Amino acid sequence: MASIPSPHTARLNSLLSSSSVNHNKPSNLSFLHASSNPSSIKLLHSVSPSISSSSTTVICNVLKTVESADISLSRDLHGVVSTSKPTILVSEKLGEAGLDLLKSFGNVDCSYDLSPQDLCAKISLCDALIVRSGTKVTRDVFEAAQGRLKVVGRAGVGIDNVDLQAATEFGCLVVNAPTANTIAAAEHGIALLTSMARNVAQSDASMKAGKWLRSKYVGVSLVGKTLAIMGFGKVGSEVARRAKGLGMHVIAHDPYAPADRARAIGVDLVSFEQAISTADFISLHMPLTPATNKVFNDDTFAKMKNGVRLINVARGGVIDEDALVRALDSGIVAQAALDVFTVEPPPKDSKLVQHENVTVTPHLGASTKEAQEGVAIEIAEAVVGALNGELSATAVNAPMVPPEVLSELAPYVVLAEKVGRLAVQLVTGGSGIQSVKVVYKSARDPDSLDTRLLRAMVTKGIIEPISDTIINLVNADFSAKQKGLRISEERIIVDSSPEYPVESIQVQISNVQSRFASALSENGNISIEGRVKYGVPHLTRVGPFSVDVSLEGNLILCKQVDQPGMIGKVGNILGESNVNVSFMSVGRTVKGKQAIMAIGVDEEPDKDTQKKIGEVSAVEEFVFLKL
Repeated sequence: MASIPSPHTARLNSLLSSSSVNHNKPSNLSFLHASSNPSSIKLLHSVSPSISSSSTTVICNVLKTVESADISLSRDLHGVVSTSKPTILVSEKLGEAGLDLLKSFGNVDCSYDLSPQDLCAKISLCDALIVRSGTKVTRDVFEAAQGRLKVVGRAGVGIDNVDLQAATEFGCLVVNAPTANTIAAAEHGIALLTSMARNVAQSDASMKAGKWLRSKYVGVSLVGKTLAIMGFGKVGSEVARRAKGLGMHVIAHDPYAPADRARAIGVDLVSFEQAISTADFISLHMPLTPATNKVFNDDTFAKMKNGVRLINVARGGVIDEDALVRALDSGIVAQAALDVFTVEPPPKDSKLVQHENVTVTPHLGASTKEAQEGVAIEIAEAVVGALNGELSATAVNAPMVPPEVLSELAPYVVLAEKVGRLAVQLVTGGSGIQSVKVVYKSARDPDSLDTRLLRAMVTKGIIEPISDTIINLVNADFSAKQKGLRISEERIIVDSSPEYPVESIQVQISNVQSRFASALSENGNISIEGRVKYGVPHLTRVGPFSVDVSLEGNLILCKQVDQPGMIGKVGNILGESNVNVSFMSVGRTVKGKQAIMAIGVDEEPDKDTQKKIGEVSAVEEFVFLKL
């Protein structure tokens, strides 16, 4: 009997067809069904690991949405076709408004405090799973789902408890709710700030122990004090508004915060070093990423004013907790107020938790009735949309790219991310990144070159290193807009072979200061350009200097006086420190003047090695960049 098209199928066909660039290609729905065969999946996994699994995600996920819609068609005893509702498992408490929305769409199973075994036993009967931070959605859960689970919704921002790699491999979409708890987190930050300043927690505990210690718990005033906000996103900016109302002078560090938005609130954007060295209070609102992991450590604390006070309602891992204990004991940090910890819950004998100058709360940043309802509605809408085949801006693992485009662009995708990652590491100062221009040189007609994925990967390279936002084709433009980042594109037609989609990709960041002045082009923009050679991304230009170095491992850029022996001097310094050099290239503008040496290295040189490079008399400036 002929299959009956479901509303899901029609909706998906319309959605995917409308997003296709080349309408002369076969329909996207046909492509989706074709992609379920082993050869297509193999093709997807043959490209860069950073994108192949994500692309497989959306293909398999959307395909399964279509197939599940067909599977849900059942016949009653009279042979009449009926449609069953999807089953949504809610494993942790969710606000009633969110539950009501879910119940209007599907069958909702609220089963709390499930053991890992119980969750695995239930999951094969579920189309969607909604969790908070307590449920661990591991690879075992995705394996136990046997392909039925189509979406996992995380009611909150962090997705540390969801195995994203496994979700991607099993074609399961993951969505979160990043905005609803903004005000609650900001209010809790202010509550910790004020209670810490006046020793509220300590004096409360003292009185309940039968003591009256007025002279011991003398606090400090907030009026006229400098508060540094590290991470000027939604929560950070709301904390700033409230701190201004308390009479504090507020400064902030965030490389993506628009200067005009900060000025409108009365906040000065400054460098990281200036923020931590001048503040009386420091409030952390940065995500936990490889770049921010333990960014507050012994070296960082040593640069702070004696008696500084620290508040953290962001992520525990941004602080080296042992280093913070040492800073508290030495008096560099007078007090700390912490809502988050590296391990949650922290050990009962934690020196940090038990420290008399530390105020602690058990991750209550989002714990208000209003925030819980807002998160519930936000995640319910995202899950329902996903089950309907819609791709939300809060999707964290679902770029959608046809395999033929993905296969052709694979090496250029890697190039795009790496030139973006290099460019952003060259930015310094407190003005913030506001404008990025991506220039593609290609022999192809612009209409035949789909650059959405390339632009998304440039955005990924720029934003992800210091952000908790996971960037993909679905949310790249949205994420850039949320950061106040304008990304424009320019295509230059060149006389080369149209066999290759792109001749080169250039990233320009305007109106910023550079850590490496030689990366500035004639118009004052940071400019990084690269191309693919023999299937491998290469850096080919830094500012006005031509270079040629493979973008593998890490990179040292060194501006020097163009004279003999420089390669040997720097190479010897690296060799003596057991730093392996993989590639080296020298580019110059005029013979005997200045040159740039680009050195690919496998390991990061230690501080002493970098100091030795900087002390070479002919070296004018250098910078180490992580790829």
